Amino acid sequence: MRIDLHGKTAIVTGSTAGIGLAIASSLAHAGAHVVVTGRTQARVDTAIATIKQDVPNAKLFGVSGDLGTHEGAQQLISEVPDADILVNNLGIFEPKAFFDIPDDDWLRFFEVNVLSGIRLARHYAQGMAKRGWGRIQFISSESGVQIPAEMVHYGTTKTAQLAVSRGLAETLAGTGVTVNAILPGPTRSEGVGDFFGKIAAEKGIAQEEVERDFIATHRPTSLIKRLATVEEVANLSTYLASEQASATTGAAVRVDGGVVRSIV
Repeated sequence: MRIDLHGKTAIVTGSTAGIGLAIASSLAHAGAHVVVTGRTQARVDTAIATIKQDVPNAKLFGVSGDLGTHEGAQQLISEVPDADILVNNLGIFEPKAFFDIPDDDWLRFFEVNVLSGIRLARHYAQGMAKRGWGRIQFISSESGVQIPAEMVHYGTTKTAQLAVSRGLAETLAGTGVTVNAILPGPTRSEGVGDFFGKIAAEKGIAQEEVERDFIATHRPTSLIKRLATVEEVANLSTYLASEQASATTGAAVRVDGGVVRSIV
């Protein structure tokens, strides 16, 4: 299968590192004109340089701003009015006991993880529907299906993304626009790597040992018994952005290493 996205404009939110950066690079490799987004121009510039190392002829455009706010979303929309592919990857996480999570944290997680994607999809989906083609993705998590006790607020927002994704797919029925959610499992992204690296430093052990212990203790149902790579998640995202995935919509597609014990 050869995925060709030449002539398509793709926006990937939160694409200066981790899963978002891997998705942006993969889409650029497939020929898409990719809009890289991040909170600061320095991060955006670094991400663009990183992608060009792997894809020298990549067509890239950078937009900096806080997409977790209404103002940030409007800035992106003003600079990039139309897109064919929207990957809502922006997200935050933190382990915190339920009784220690204040209202402000709940509101911040909902605005960044959920409302950011809603605001952008509300705008870009309308243009996609008029043109008769489009791809929208919400990067959710297996935590949206199996809420982790150590970060209930995070898991709740990931469940909300699944509902928004399915509801939007229903709204766009018959338009040629597909909407899907992707559910990564534990993935060796920048944020996760930093988190495990800090634990490893505190305990004086190798980071690989921390990762193995996390899988064995907190995600024992994993079938691959390791963290996924960001490239493995990006591969699925790129497929769902392709013409070949035209019959896949309204779905929650897992790339979780088998963590979720479900046959559907």
